[in-house]
Amino acid sequence: MKHLLGTEGLSRDDAVELLDEAARFEQALAGREVRKLPTLRGRTVMTVFYENSTRTRVSFEVAGKWMSADVINVSASSSSVSKGESLRDTAKTLRAAGADALIVRHPASGAAAQIARWTNDGSDLPDLAPGQERPLTTGPSVINAGDGTHEHPTQALLDAYTLRSKFGSLDGRRITLVGDVLHSRVARSNAHLLSTLGAEVTLVAPPTLLPTGVQTWPVRVSTELDAELPGSDAVMMLRVQAERMNGGFFPSSREYSVRYGLNDARRALLPEDALILHPGPMLRGMEIGFDVADAPQSVVLQQVRAGVHVRMAVLFRLLASGGAEAPAHHQSTGAQQ
Repeated sequence: MKHLLGTEGLSRDDAVELLDEAARFEQALAGREVRKLPTLRGRTVMTVFYENSTRTRVSFEVAGKWMSADVINVSASSSSVSKGESLRDTAKTLRAAGADALIVRHPASGAAAQIARWTNDGSDLPDLAPGQERPLTTGPSVINAGDGTHEHPTQALLDAYTLRSKFGSLDGRRITLVGDVLHSRVARSNAHLLSTLGAEVTLVAPPTLLPTGVQTWPVRVSTELDAELPGSDAVMMLRVQAERMNGGFFPSSREYSVRYGLNDARRALLPEDALILHPGPMLRGMEIGFDVADAPQSVVLQQVRAGVHVRMAVLFRLLASGGAEAPAHHQSTGAQQ
């Protein structure tokens, strides 16, 4: 695996391997006073965010530093992008500066895949000797940290990890995703990944917030939340992405909350052992009730913790799995680093 650009097309074996790797990292770090492994020492990881982020950016930075990588944050607002530099030139510049991995968030769908092509085409390598073949992949690994309304693969992986930690297996589990599916890269990535892992996924949203072609996704679709909750093993509330809306997708925030918000009354419809998830940031009082967000069934903070271990696993798989030691091998040495 050279890049992680999406969950669509990710095989079950690859997904399970990443989740198992994340579990090994969690176990290797458990109880350590110094959470530091030498796994990526000498590697340079750059986060390139053209949109605001707290959870994703911080967890990638923590993951890289816990693995002893050199982590450099590049913000569009404080970089040459603000002077008009193109995405292509920025990507090429970061590659030339020595990036081993580029973690990219961008408002345009497909941006991460385009960066992977630009930085791995070998066009900026020195001229080759006669008969020498140009390598097909020469540049940094690219990790999609969210591109437009397309995908957010590591969010889906951490969601699957959180669910698997509670359920053991996702085979046959009924997972309901609720809210702004139209603008949600989290919904797309989860729909593909959770289905690949054997879950039965249902999308619940107002008709105006369902994307064209959703019938081709490996999911069920409904517009009635109350009817779906009693049969759900887990429900994930999606963020209403007002910044991507340029029209009236629903009459008002209050009506949205009445029809599609997870309040105390709706929480009572869920099975007792059902889980409540949210990718964050949460709009309390609209998407999810104040008490519901902090209820015993809520695993929102567990999702955040899982994000660090999952992103450690992704970085390990892309940058070190060919020759580095596995996490378990560092249990005696990591605390000394």
